[in-house]
Amino acid sequence: MSYLTSDPNQTENIDTIIRPPYFFISGFIDIPHMEYYYIFLCFVYIISLVGNTFVMMVIYMDNSLHSPKCIAVFNLAFTDVCGSTAMVPKLLDTFLFSRQLISYNQCLASLFFIFLFLNMQSFNLIILSYDRLVAICCPLRYHMMVTHRSMFQLTGAAWAFAVFLMLLAVCLITRLSFCRSLVINSYFCDHGPLYRLAAPCSDVVPNKVMAYLISTVLFLPMVFIISSYICITHALFTITLPQDRVRALKTCTSHLILVAIFYLPVNFTYFLHSIIPTNARIINLSLTSVLPPMLNPIIYVLKTEEFKESAKKLLSKRRAQRAVVLNQST
Repeated sequence: MSYLTSDPNQTENIDTIIRPPYFFISGFIDIPHMEYYYIFLCFVYIISLVGNTFVMMVIYMDNSLHSPKCIAVFNLAFTDVCGSTAMVPKLLDTFLFSRQLISYNQCLASLFFIFLFLNMQSFNLIILSYDRLVAICCPLRYHMMVTHRSMFQLTGAAWAFAVFLMLLAVCLITRLSFCRSLVINSYFCDHGPLYRLAAPCSDVVPNKVMAYLISTVLFLPMVFIISSYICITHALFTITLPQDRVRALKTCTSHLILVAIFYLPVNFTYFLHSIIPTNARIINLSLTSVLPPMLNPIIYVLKTEEFKESAKKLLSKRRAQRAVVLNQST
């Protein structure tokens, strides 16, 4: 792909910002039969779409689930749907149909939305962690501290900060000149591989700072979550009755599984990126982008008792209504 370069002679005027008409997304390198992997991603996306839509529908239709905690759960499901939709359809179109050229504006839009929803997934986990921390460590003050208003304020602040952060990242990209290679060594318009293309002819120090800031925003919630569970563990040991301790611990299992699914693959990839082959890194990150949104609704249906009962009630009600309609038609 060496022919996909900008004209280096254009860099003589340092006041000119060179914005290419397109970039080339390289994706996977020399892996046979990758079309099966893309088909697998398509099935994962469909399951994620159906599962998270079902979670949102159950929360919306069951008044007993209109609790402060379910605001965060609904927001997580909504973010999962949007994040999967921002990533998977474009990825399938790019590689399954060999449309690896992407326009400059589409590239920046893709970068903005993918990282926006990725950050929101991290923020949603920290909001759910706060809910569990207050419920176990301060049970008598839970209904005063975790209210509908406080949850709306937390989710609103998270959205506002995530949007501001990604707008800033995109604005810093627009000041760069791309005068050499136009090949992005990733499976989407990734922030790091994109700004590094401009390193030969632009000052990318602000973009490096932004890259560290985005990484910090992704990983700082993990530090809070670990700290909160240290406090939760200490609180559990103060509970005298073993059955109460087990019941309190069960309320945290679904959240702990979500945290492990989201953070462990990302940490593994970023901390060992220097020794992981490019293809393995891309596969791991692409799975990290699509598997948590698919597994989140499954985990909540199977692990959260109140949600399981609400889902059963809704499904049985639907079956009863369908049976009545069939009886009337006959």
